[in-house]
Amino acid sequence: MKKILAPLVLILAIGGAVAFVYQFEPRGDAPGASNGGGITPVVVVPVGRDSFVTTLESLGTVRANESVDLAAKVTGRVASLGFTDGQQVRRGDLLVRLDTAEEQAELREAEVRLTEQRRELERIRGLVAERNLPRQRLDEQESRVSEAEARLEAARARLDDREVRAPFSGMLGLRRVSVGALVSPGTLITTLDDVSVVKLDFTVPETFLPGITAGQEIVARSAAYPREAFSGKVTSIDTRVDPGTRAGTVRAEIPNPDGLLRPGMLMTVRLMKDPAESLSVPESALVPLRDEQYVFVVGEDDRVERLRIVTGRRAPGRVEVLDGLEEGMRVVVEGSHRIGAGARVEVRTRDASGSGDTAS
Repeated sequence: MKKILAPLVLILAIGGAVAFVYQFEPRGDAPGASNGGGITPVVVVPVGRDSFVTTLESLGTVRANESVDLAAKVTGRVASLGFTDGQQVRRGDLLVRLDTAEEQAELREAEVRLTEQRRELERIRGLVAERNLPRQRLDEQESRVSEAEARLEAARARLDDREVRAPFSGMLGLRRVSVGALVSPGTLITTLDDVSVVKLDFTVPETFLPGITAGQEIVARSAAYPREAFSGKVTSIDTRVDPGTRAGTVRAEIPNPDGLLRPGMLMTVRLMKDPAESLSVPESALVPLRDEQYVFVVGEDDRVERLRIVTGRRAPGRVEVLDGLEEGMRVVVEGSHRIGAGARVEVRTRDASGSGDTAS
């Protein structure tokens, strides 16, 4: 190792003049310098492999898998309600029935008319068979029967319009009407959401969109459940990029069997992509020099070699190594500031628990 020399001043008298002569003598070791052939203890760890993944964070909004505002198709008074707030319903369940007195009367009238026309058809069919009536009368009566059947179907459709049924299975929202209320098309009765699976829409900068594909895993968290992590998968990517933000919308689906997530909630999203097993070293092994990264590698003869490496992604405490090292090499993680290339060291290895060092 190089020595730092402390000055000694000698005063010499030469020809009546006083001359100051400076000499130097050793005083300690300079940082990072060789100790004159001494052995420096260092801690090393072998180059290993770790899993690395690129993580993108964003904010997203929860949406129901299916969502609808329920309203009546026609104007009428509410005759009965078949649901309560927050009720779980199945597809086809009757929720609201409007007053149907007029529609019931029209239905009965259409049924009677169809019965009469069918009876007349049978009578005319017999007369035509006996050649007492022309074939034309039979054709006319068959048309009247078809007309009566169409009127009956229309009456039934008008009667069905007086009922509001669940279009799919899900959970109802708050009830907005009461029995006796007059409702019209567009009057909100309640909401229906299918939240067994929820959709999470979040934005991604356009530069990251090419690396996102359907099926990639995400992890989302909500402030309402700080200890819960919700896993899902990307299902689709919007075909358009917002010209104002230069970001595209990505949609993921998250299973929601317990109903914890509700439409409209804000969630933080972590999107993982490009997972890989790569060589890695501890962050403490890196020796930065300008824009490059180096590590000290200890060879079989316990001498140090400085190698330039190419680093990639980072994980807590670890750095991905793309080039410059091989698996199993011993890199210095403690003591690198006291050594230089070619120095001989005393190798100490960190034990499995990381609580101490062991000489090797």
